[in-house]
Amino acid sequence: MSPAGGRFTASEVLRLLDYPAYFDLMGRPLPEARDGILKALEADDLIKAGRAGGWSVTSLGAILFAKRLDDFGSLRRKAVRVISYRGSSRIETVREQVGAQGYASGFKALVEYINGALPSNEVIQQALRKTVPMYPELAVRELVANALIHQDFFVAGAGPMVEIFDDRMEVTNPGTPLVDTDRFLDSPPKSRNEKLASLMRRFGICEERGSGVDKVVFEMEFYQLPAPLFEATGESTRAVLLAHRPLTRMDRADRVRACYLHACLRYVNREYLTNSSLRERFGIEARNIAMASRLIREAIAAGAISPHDKDAAPKYMKYVPWWASHVRREESGT
Repeated sequence: MSPAGGRFTASEVLRLLDYPAYFDLMGRPLPEARDGILKALEADDLIKAGRAGGWSVTSLGAILFAKRLDDFGSLRRKAVRVISYRGSSRIETVREQVGAQGYASGFKALVEYINGALPSNEVIQQALRKTVPMYPELAVRELVANALIHQDFFVAGAGPMVEIFDDRMEVTNPGTPLVDTDRFLDSPPKSRNEKLASLMRRFGICEERGSGVDKVVFEMEFYQLPAPLFEATGESTRAVLLAHRPLTRMDRADRVRACYLHACLRYVNREYLTNSSLRERFGIEARNIAMASRLIREAIAAGAISPHDKDAAPKYMKYVPWWASHVRREESGT
């Protein structure tokens, strides 16, 4: 890992980095001696001893644990920006916050700030009125973690950004995706920044086994919100969470995407999309089975899903994502 700054004395390193946060995230007690602290940071490639004495702070150490990213000029533009707008456009900015801390030491505060800036909904549970954020906290957390981990640090002048509108939230990171956006949910994770990803997993900030996109999709389904949107735009990757809207107000793209991601989520869990599962996903009453059937036909016509067995009786029809039907044909040699 290249140095972000050096050469520093031991005291300067400990002044620049939030080393107590490192030990807290690791679940380890803080060493009493300074040498123990430096040795632990060096073991995880957060700092390096210089040949002529002193220490350098690696880019990994600075981006994760800098008390102030501004202290490391090369990483200043990689700070997370959170922008809130009035309405559904970027015309009027209500507030803008630029993260000052490293990603690991400042992650909890960052997510709390975002959740606090989100529009809220009032729900009634057991006769009590409760105000809740518009989007599930777990979905927000996973998308923000993904943006930090999977960004391309070589895209100059750009860093992760969270934009909050009245009707949606957009999380953007520099760099085009390494996996097709249609396959985010099922593909094995790929990362440009494996050391960064590995440490963030050890800190419990991101998914150990994958991207966490399955959690995002599940959370949005559980709260019967529109399906998330994943897109590549220029040199960036963007994930969009949409505010609640009834099925009758969703456009065709929203409906097809929801059916597709529902099929993906079911498939990776060794299950299938059915009329019944789709009614549950959209909150459609059982007597409106025909409505779910129309949604399924619409998704098939769009090429998003396919019947698992075309010869099954209508009552027992099951559906898979389009790519799963291709896999079955390849396995069968047809």
